[in-house]
Amino acid sequence: MNHILIADDEPSIGSLIEATLQGPEVSTTHVTSGKQVLETVRQRKFDLIVLDWMMPGMTGIEVVRALRQQPETAAIPIIMLTARGQLKDQEQAMLAGAHSYLMKPFSPLELLEKIQKILKQSRADKENVVTLPAA
Repeated sequence: MNHILIADDEPSIGSLIEATLQGPEVSTTHVTSGKQVLETVRQRKFDLIVLDWMMPGMTGIEVVRALRQQPETAAIPIIMLTARGQLKDQEQAMLAGAHSYLMKPFSPLELLEKIQKILKQSRADKENVVTLPAA
């Protein structure tokens, strides 16, 4: 089962993403602020985060940076979902640590494809980790 955290302050967007991802292999949690993202990832492990850039209190970029600073959350794949469409915005998101970037309005199919691709790569990366015996 894949656990996906959706962070968007627009209820209609959150509902659309949840409906897009609905299925037996996926569970979703929807929060509406950056602060809630940070609180929620402390309580539960997520396989991926879909994160809006412009939210009240704390921007998506600030959330990405905070997540990347914590060992427990540093490797969670993040898709930035935003109305900010300039190249410099995309570069800023990727430099902060986002794995992918999708502009609003977005195609639910495109989001689903991005999520599937990232989760598949994430699973492959985890399977290829070699643990060395203690000396």
